[in-house]
Parts: sequence; structure tokens; C-alpha cells
Amino acid sequence: MAAARGGASSYRERPRVIRGAARAAGTFVRRGGEVSARCLSPGGAVGPARGMGDQALSFVKDFLAGGIAAAVSKTAVAPIERVKLLLQVQHASKQITADKQYKGIVDCIVRIPKEQGIASFWRGNLANVIRYFPTQALNFAFKDKYKQIFLGGVDKHKQFWRYFAGNLASGGAAGATSLCFVYPLDFARTRLAADVGKGATEREFSGLGDCIVKIFKSDGLKGLYQGFSVSVQGIIIYRAAYFGVYDTAKGMLPDPKNVHIIVSWMIAQSVTAVAGLVSYPFDTVRRRMMMQSGRKGADIMYKGTIDCWRKIAKDEGSKAFFKGAWSNVLRGMGGAFVLVLYDEIKKYV
Repeated sequence: MAAARGGASSYRERPRVIRGAARAAGTFVRRGGEVSARCLSPGGAVGPARGMGDQALSFVKDFLAGGIAAAVSKTAVAPIERVKLLLQVQHASKQITADKQYKGIVDCIVRIPKEQGIASFWRGNLANVIRYFPTQALNFAFKDKYKQIFLGGVDKHKQFWRYFAGNLASGGAAGATSLCFVYPLDFARTRLAADVGKGATEREFSGLGDCIVKIFKSDGLKGLYQGFSVSVQGIIIYRAAYFGVYDTAKGMLPDPKNVHIIVSWMIAQSVTAVAGLVSYPFDTVRRRMMMQSGRKGADIMYKGTIDCWRKIAKDEGSKAFFKGAWSNVLRGMGGAFVLVLYDEIKKYV
């Protein structure tokens, strides 16, 4: 996907539904490589080798096109993404003392260039862009297997709840599998975005490689996977909310197959925003847990995921789980607009 666009948090796995909405908002996985392997040869015989070659070529083309779209989208909205992450984790940051915490979106946007330089808006963006490629490759490799396991023989019209549960299970399994490989990149993206030092001497990490190496030396592989379990939970919650809202929105359309691109974009963004808000507390907790890596002794704020939930609710109130949520919605809208423009330009290239 042009990742988990939106979002919401980046761990999201969005289902493939209306093609137009997918292209409009970048919220669904492109159907790259899904062409029939039964291509006919000139003599009319089935040519599986040729079919497999066409399938591979189709996937590569879509993979690269999606990568370009993802890079453009993520880079365009990276400043909003960094604002969202800073608001989300500043309470757990050693660098941001209580008197220097950001008061909101506007305060954060104004202070970042003054205190850290304009280029700092893109801290962590490289890791976010790179993460797209292995995620897409893994999704392509495992999607059919998980569908077969959880949805084999299920009629979505006659067995809706089984189909619903199967989608949650397959989405959670696919998301967990991808996360196993790309989580350190997501971890590094968060830590780099949360690094508020201006110069090299003030910053905690000098870059992507330095972040991964330092945390690995300090905490081992476990340190790079802080918050992994709650991330998987967030994927399942997101998909449950997404399916529920999407089915409602789809039922309101008179002709789902012929929807204007702007309408598709609006529907996709509405569904994504609602699902993102429902699952947002899980994203907040997982990123707070990421901030724990590299700490020792008294510097450790949370003993574990449950303790993190409890302390945030007790010390900061329930609203703290949604810090940066509005930035997240804006980021999704901006990314979707870029992708709509990208698809429109592609028609004339």
C-alpha cells in the first residue's frame, strides 16, 4: 500500500474494496499482479509460463508505481506526520521537559522550524518511505495464503459474520507478519521524529542507521520491537471499525460501481478517519512504548503495555490517548489529495 496511508497509523491494513476509492485516497492495497495465470498462447493452448511472466511484470510495474506514489505522498505530508508524533509522545520524551512541551498543532508547527530548522519537519521520513517496499512485497507473498486459511469456502453473502471474523483474522495475521520484518523501520521513524535536538551534539540519533545500531547495542533486538503486541491489536481494531463503517457507507451509494472520483475520495477519507480515531489509542500506546527503548533504571516510565495504558489514563486523562489525532486526519486528507493528483497526471503520461 502506499502504506498504511493514514495512518492512521502506519500499521494499518486496509481492505481492497471500491477500486475508485482505492485510487482516490490510497487507502486500499492495489491489485498489483492479480492477473490470470491462464494466458492463451497463439495456438489457443494454455501457457502457464507466459502467464506467470505477465503476472510478475504486472506486479513489478504496480510495485514501482505504488512506491513512487507512496514516496510522493509520505514526503508531502511528512511535516504533519512529525507534528502528530511529537504531540503523541512528548510526555514520554527525555528531551522535552514539561515546560517545553507543545501546546497544540499550531504551537508545534511554529516552534519546529525556529528551534530545529525547517528540514527537521522531514525527520524519520526516509524510514517511512523505505518501509513501503518490504511491506508491499510481504503482503503480496502472504495475502493468498492467509485468505485461504481464514476465508476458504466462506460465502460472504450467506456467512457474513464468519466472513467478517475471517477478514479480521487474515488482516491481523498479514499485518503481524509484515510487522515482524518492518517494525524496526517504524520504530526508527518514531524515534527520529521524536528527536528534537537542533545540531548533531543535541540530537539523540544522527540518522536511521545510527538509531537502529544504538538501540540494538543498548537493548538488543527486543528494544527494536517495543510496542509490537499492541500494534497487532491496533490492526485488528482498525479493521473491525473500517469494515463496520465502510459497509454502512457502501449501503448508502445508489451505484457503487460508478462513483465520481471526488465522492470516492470523500467516502474513503471519512471511513479511514473514523477507523483511525477508533484505533488511535492503540497507536499512542505503542509509540509511547517505543520511547522506552534505550532507557535504564529510573528513566523507564512504563513497566509494560498494560502499565502504559493505566498511567496515561491516570496521569494525563483519557484525552491523552488522542493527542495528535486531528493532525492524523489532516495527514490522511493531504496524502489522499496527492494520490488523486498523481493518478490524474498518470492518465496523460
